[in-house]
Amino acid sequence: MNRIDTLFTRLKSEGRPAMIAYITGGDPTLAASAKVAIAMEQAGVDILELGIPFSDPLADGATIQAAAGRALASGASVAGILDLICEIRKTSQIPIVLFAYLNPVYIYGFEKFQQDAAEAGADGLLLLDLPPQEATRNNELAASKVLKTIRLIAPTTPPERLGEITSAAEGFIYYVSREGVTGEQTSLSTDIADRVAAIRSTTKVPVAVGFGISNPEQASTVAGLADGVVVGSAIVRKIGEIGDTPDLPAKIADFVRPIAAAVHDVKR
Repeated sequence: MNRIDTLFTRLKSEGRPAMIAYITGGDPTLAASAKVAIAMEQAGVDILELGIPFSDPLADGATIQAAAGRALASGASVAGILDLICEIRKTSQIPIVLFAYLNPVYIYGFEKFQQDAAEAGADGLLLLDLPPQEATRNNELAASKVLKTIRLIAPTTPPERLGEITSAAEGFIYYVSREGVTGEQTSLSTDIADRVAAIRSTTKVPVAVGFGISNPEQASTVAGLADGVVVGSAIVRKIGEIGDTPDLPAKIADFVRPIAAAVHDVKR
C-alpha cells in the first residue's frame, strides 16, 4: 500500500487524526530541509508536505512566497527537490506529498516527473493549479499510477462540484478553510464542521483541513472535526526567522511538538 493509505488506515484504528506539516523544499537550503523534515517527524509529524519552490506562487501569501524566493536563491530546483526526497528516505518512511504548481512540473516533463518522484520516494502530488476537469481534458496530464492525487476543495467550491472533485481524489482531500492565500490567522473559520461534513457525504477519502492553523489550540479544534490538520505558514515563518543555523532542526521540532501533541491528543 501507498504510505499515505497505510498511515490513515493505522490512524483510523488508533482513533486519532493526522498531523501534516508543510515546508518549502530548499528553504533555507536543501541540506537543511532534509534535517528539518526528520526533526519534525521525530516531533510528531505524520505526513510531510514538501513544496517545490516556484517564482510565481499565486496561491501563497507573503510567508511562503518569501520561502520560495529563499529556496530558489539557494539553488533549489525540481531535480534538487527529488534529490531531497532521496536524502529523507535514507532514514525515514514518513509519507511525503509534493506540493507544486503545474509550470515547473510541466517543464520538467509531466510523466517523467511523476516517475522520478515516485522512484525518489514521494507518495502523493498536490498540484494547486490543475483542476480535475482540466487534467481529464489533457492526456499528457494523466494522473500517476503510483503517486496519490491529492485534491483541494475551497470554501467557495459549489456543492454540485464536490462530487466531481472528490471522485478524482486519492490519499486525502485538502480542505482550504479560508478564502485567499496561505498565511497564519488569529481565528478559525466558523463553518469548518459543516464543510467537512459536506465533503464526507461524497467520499470515504480522509479529509484534512489547513490554511491559517498556527497554534496548538487551533490545531486541537480542527483535529476534532477532520481526519488531518495541516500547518504550513507558521512553520515556514519560523524557518525564515531562524535561518540556516545548526540549531534550526531542533528549534523547528520544539515549535512543532506542542502542535502535534494537540492533534494527537484528540481521540475519536
